[in-house]
Order: sequence, then structure tokens, then C-alpha cells
Amino acid sequence: MKKMMKKISVLLLLLPSFAMASGGGVHLDEAPIDLSDKESLKNGAKLFMNYCLSCHSAKFMRYKRMADDLGMSDQEVLDNLVFTGAKIHDTMDIAMPAEQAAKWFGTVPPDLSVISRARGDDWLYTYLRGFYVDPSRPMGVNNIVFQDVGMPHVLAGLQGNQQLKSDSVDMANGGAKTMESLVVDGSGSMSPAEYDKAVGDLVNFLAYVGEPVKAYRMTLGWYVLGFLLILLIPAYRLKKEYWKDVH
Repeated sequence: MKKMMKKISVLLLLLPSFAMASGGGVHLDEAPIDLSDKESLKNGAKLFMNYCLSCHSAKFMRYKRMADDLGMSDQEVLDNLVFTGAKIHDTMDIAMPAEQAAKWFGTVPPDLSVISRARGDDWLYTYLRGFYVDPSRPMGVNNIVFQDVGMPHVLAGLQGNQQLKSDSVDMANGGAKTMESLVVDGSGSMSPAEYDKAVGDLVNFLAYVGEPVKAYRMTLGWYVLGFLLILLIPAYRLKKEYWKDVH
């Protein structure tokens, strides 16, 4: 039993290392996730419908569920966020055949219903801001988080083109280290701060799609804790009354 507990303890200590290894050693920026920010979620939904849904589906989410959760009317969603002729109770599917998608992109673009849970919010946030020009790639771009990515930079019109810049930095011990940074050329329609905000909203929406009930679950959790704290008072008084006779 002691040996088993020791092995479990070692595995728990190693979990952070495994998590870092899965990120490929690239620093991941913290995504500004706030599932209570309805305006951020609405803007993220607009970006998703305009730039992602043509290739990537979100088949576990219905337009109706999104409308109710984000405080939008059915007609508002149909008029502003549905471009495929889908009905309000339909799921967010795409019309592109899988065979054609595999031919054009080399693989079928994945469904994004649970991508935030599979990859992590910080990974997505860094990934969508990490495209840079690479003429050697079929799509003309690469990504600092996902090397040799097969996806085009669909948000390039907003962000502009980025160049990967490498600088040699002298370290304190006399050695040298190559530092890489991304430099945007300013050709996008958004400033860097505006683009970061837009990507944050998009990732926030993907986090919501991955677990629509999360915000409600977290709110309900506080009510449950409050109820248990209130229940603690009569339970403690009952315990004192019971053990008074026992002693």
C-alpha cells in the first residue's frame, strides 16, 4: 500500500512537467476568459460565424441554445449570425463535404465543439495570435505553437502579416541564446491591441461552446456552498444537544 501511495505521489508531482511537455516548450499567453461577459461572447460568436464556420463545424452546439444563453432573440441570431440557411434549432454544421475538405487542406478540418477543452484556452489564444509568414509552407504561413500547420491564417485581414524575427542575445555566463519574436507589419485592419481583444472574444466563445453549462454550474456551486454553511449552524447545535445527554 505504501509503495502504491508513493507511486501516485510521484505521478502527481510529474503532472506539471507533462503539461509543459505537451505545449512543446512554447510560452502560452493567458486567455482572457470570462463566461459572464455576454458582449465578449456575442463578438466571439460573430467572429466564429464569419471566419471559422465555413470550414470548421461545432456540431454539439445549436443556434437556439446559443441565442438563449447569450440573451439574443431567435430572429436576431438568424439575421446576423446564420449565413447557411440553417434553422434556429439546427446545429452549427458546415456544407463542405469531407472528401473535398481533405483534398483541399490535406485533412478534414476538425469540429471545434470541444477544442477549448482538448487544447486549452491559453493554447488557442496563443495559436490564433502566432501565425507568421513562411513561404516554404503550402498556405504561406506557419505557427509558433503548431509547427508546419496546414491551416491558412484566416484572420490575416484583421491582424496583418507577421514575421518571425530571431535575435542572438548574450547571456550572463558568456554564452549566446537565440530569442524569437513576432513582428506585425501593420497591414491589418486592427491594431495589435484590438486584434488581441478580438481573439480573446473568439476564444471566450469557444470556451463557452466547449461547456455551455459551466457558468451556471459555477454559480450554482456558490449557492450550494452557501446552503451548506447555513445548514452547518443547526447541525452543530443539534450535535451539541445530542452529546450533552451522552456525557
